[in-house]
Amino acid sequence: MFPDDFPIATRWPAKNPGVIQLYSYPTPNGVKASIMLEETGLEYEPHLVTLADADVKSPEFLSLNPNNKIPAIIDPNGPDGAPLGLFESGAILIYLADKSGKFIGQSASDRAKVIQWLMFQMGGVGPMLGQLGFFYKFAGSEIEDPRPRDRYINEAKRLLAVLEGAMAGQDWIAGDYSIADIALVPWLKALDFYGAKEVLGWDDHKNLVAWVDRFNARPAVERGSKIPATS
Repeated sequence: MFPDDFPIATRWPAKNPGVIQLYSYPTPNGVKASIMLEETGLEYEPHLVTLADADVKSPEFLSLNPNNKIPAIIDPNGPDGAPLGLFESGAILIYLADKSGKFIGQSASDRAKVIQWLMFQMGGVGPMLGQLGFFYKFAGSEIEDPRPRDRYINEAKRLLAVLEGAMAGQDWIAGDYSIADIALVPWLKALDFYGAKEVLGWDDHKNLVAWVDRFNARPAVERGSKIPATS
């Protein structure tokens, strides 16, 4: 059972508290955790946490993630046998990779390269494409001044060019399939949702188009992309 310092369980009770508890929503960041859990085969129980303030800013959710963002997890069988609560999608990916011994490279050099591309997503691709979505599709699109929108369109083009070059001649971003792919590709898929593929010249990025297709073909990706179920 969870110790008393995980009050999130009072709002999202665990049916099986002996397995990893996932609190998430199927956004690009959220599916990183669910895809990774599906890929590793680690037992887990998903809980739908909507993006509404009533959920992510509730005292129960904030007790696990004070930054009020999904995803977050509780591992009742954490390091040294002690339960562990964890937030930040990149940190969760590294933790699950270490726990399972999968998708983080076979050597120290491999691991460093995987984490390099993971950090590229966390520090660049995610924040910049998120801002692109705001200024291209959502409320920011109503701003008459074109400079904010142009800034993020141009930065997104630059980041896509970096990835297109890095993917030349290989199937996965860091050699073997890894948490770097699990982190990056959901954000590339978000360009569909933002309606921004045409403005970015997506179809000219042949390596990225093939990468996304390859990623989508993985059964664990198909499953994890729909977890937690929203209806």
